Amino acid sequence: MRHLNHFKIWIDRLLQKPLVRGSLWLLLGKGLRVVLQATYFVMIARTLGVENYGAFVGTTALVGIVAPFVGLGLDTLLLKNVSKNRDLFREHWGNTLLMIFVSGLGFIGVLVIAYPIILPRSISPLLIFLVAISDLIFGSITLASERSFLAVDRPNISAQINIFVMFGKVLAALSLASFFSQPNTLAWVYLYLFSSFVAALLAISLVHTLLGTPKLALARIKDEVAEGIYFSISTSAYTIYNDIDKTMLARFATLQATGIYAAAYRLIDVAFIPVISIAGAAYAEFFRKGKDGVAATVAFAKPLVAITSLYSVVAGIGLFVLSPIVPQILGDEYINVVVALRWLAPIPLFRAMQHFGGDVLSGTGFQIFRSCAEVFVAVFNIAINLYLIPLYSWQGAAWASLASDGLLMIMLWSLVAFQYHKQNYRI
Repeated sequence: MRHLNHFKIWIDRLLQKPLVRGSLWLLLGKGLRVVLQATYFVMIARTLGVENYGAFVGTTALVGIVAPFVGLGLDTLLLKNVSKNRDLFREHWGNTLLMIFVSGLGFIGVLVIAYPIILPRSISPLLIFLVAISDLIFGSITLASERSFLAVDRPNISAQINIFVMFGKVLAALSLASFFSQPNTLAWVYLYLFSSFVAALLAISLVHTLLGTPKLALARIKDEVAEGIYFSISTSAYTIYNDIDKTMLARFATLQATGIYAAAYRLIDVAFIPVISIAGAAYAEFFRKGKDGVAATVAFAKPLVAITSLYSVVAGIGLFVLSPIVPQILGDEYINVVVALRWLAPIPLFRAMQHFGGDVLSGTGFQIFRSCAEVFVAVFNIAINLYLIPLYSWQGAAWASLASDGLLMIMLWSLVAFQYHKQNYRI
């Protein structure tokens, strides 16, 4: 009985820690999102078929590369600064919304004009336009809203928004399967647009009700953009080597190959959600710890790296072993997903290491080093994909992903080690 009481006391103390509470809330949200995302993915992949699914994923991947530049990093800057001083929220929120709309509309125009250079002409400009509005405007508003609640230590609300976003997509996918006798990509994108709009409307309403209305501080925008752009570059570079291969497959291989590879990658993304949950809950704390230097931030990161790395190894083994059941769920068109998934199984471990190495650099004021490393790897990824995809289709894309993710993991932690030893030498 005494041991049981000690255990209860230990649990109570553990739950009092903001990071633990935040992680649990986000993990709960992400856990529900895993179920919803898996449901959504299976429904869309089966309903559209491998070729139409490939067209949709190729389009969203291209838009996703541009998405981090919408808002020019002001949403991340909001998280960074408001986590230290909540009184700054309204001004940061106002500037963030302004830049989302201004930059988002500009990038939509660029994508509609330039997409034929990158994607096959069989993909219509209307498809690009609708996906761009969904992800660049509505998706950016939703993401900024989630980060607003993380900045003020209310991860429960952020988790609820996350769940609602995915639930809306599931309903949209259900509508496609139920009400369209001949489902196609364009019909799906209209439903996708509507679900994104509703999610953004709910998210921004919650922010205005619980945190406050926006207030413009135009005099600060120039300085905020100058700092925030580094976060945009970093995120975009990360997105490039994460998603550009799907766009390049659509352009240099076939939409069928794109669908196969994207389906395997989607399962990798689903398996990685718990790591994202922990990283999301801890992100603001990295900036707080960063005030005490690299050593303090590394000490904070160590248990996170240990836990997420162990999980990622288990997840990778699970993906490898269970891959043969995928065609039974998605359909015979996806038989090659088995091999693709086995090749990509190490990715969760690489990504877990990357996340926290990069967050150490961001939290300690070395975002520029993180950005440079990610830009370098993004360029490297594009170069080897240009060579490998025309020769080996999705197999080449898989090899390029493994090489790029492994390289970035090594580079980020090498930079952390350099700054760590540099700081200790000075002391």
